[in-house]
Amino acid sequence: MPIIEFSDVTKTFTTQQGRVVALDSVDLAIEQGEIFGVIGYSGAGKSTLVRLINGLERATSGRIVVDGVDISSIPEARIRPLRARIGMIFQQFNLFRSRTVAGNVAFPLRVAGWPKAKRDARVAELLHFVGLLEKAHSYPDQLSGGQKQRVGIARALATSPRILLADESTSSLDPETTQDVLALLRKVNRELGVTIVVITHEMDVVRSIADRVAVLDAGRIVEQGTVFDVFSAPRSETARRFVSTVLHDQPTAGDLERLQEAHAGRIVTARVEDGSRVGSVLSDAGRHGVRFEIVFGGISSLQERSFGSLTIELLGPDEGVDAVVAELAAVTEVVERRGVARELEEVPA
Repeated sequence: MPIIEFSDVTKTFTTQQGRVVALDSVDLAIEQGEIFGVIGYSGAGKSTLVRLINGLERATSGRIVVDGVDISSIPEARIRPLRARIGMIFQQFNLFRSRTVAGNVAFPLRVAGWPKAKRDARVAELLHFVGLLEKAHSYPDQLSGGQKQRVGIARALATSPRILLADESTSSLDPETTQDVLALLRKVNRELGVTIVVITHEMDVVRSIADRVAVLDAGRIVEQGTVFDVFSAPRSETARRFVSTVLHDQPTAGDLERLQEAHAGRIVTARVEDGSRVGSVLSDAGRHGVRFEIVFGGISSLQERSFGSLTIELLGPDEGVDAVVAELAAVTEVVERRGVARELEEVPA
């Protein structure tokens, strides 16, 4: 069974402006032990989804099961024990400035009533795990942003949760520190078996860490699947926009205009992924009297598979070029690049 499951979940709020639908008929299943990304722009419903998982908000309709507990309608008193099995890390760290690093990590254990000796041992274990044992007696104001987030992760792991919710947990960090924190989250998942739900608006974070991803737009899941599938062949407009922020293998209208001015041959774009045989077709183009040049594109590697697109100039007799394009179309998706206006009509943004 999934460790988190949403079945036709809707959440609405009543404001002075009227009824607001934050989540609309959401179906979602997150498997135990995976890293699952939820991506969406501001206002898409990401924060509401997180608050439904840990029971801080109740669904207006639908069913939510978390770690075997149907939390859709049970009383608050029965949800509190479940929250001990759900850790949370935040964008702004939410550390107590008046407590040391060790004191911050120990806080949920004090609340849970752990005896001091056991509490101290657990704090030392966690600080060693996140690489901050030497900072145990430092205060948050003495730490870098990355170190603060490591403390936040250690604190979230204090009660040995089965689920970790990371809500925009790297948005305040620089790129290098972000990669360090993501590497630590992968370690948490791999070594401790914790299921991690990553809430973000950064597609690069999803690419770096997630196994699967759901794309939220205006409260609805418009696309979900493996990270490879969503990156290599996004189906929704929202997913395509997100993917375009980190992959630049498709020429823009401006790129096409420059390419058409600089190259006299026929220009096509071919999708490339493992086993697509694009390279074989191009290497045999000479038998049709056709030469080729790659003028734009790139290949990326993700989840041990390759994908991308190549924009190619084909030079030679018309019948030879037609034959090469037909052979390419037989093994992959091909888009003709005959003019900016046509490109904008035929190719999804």
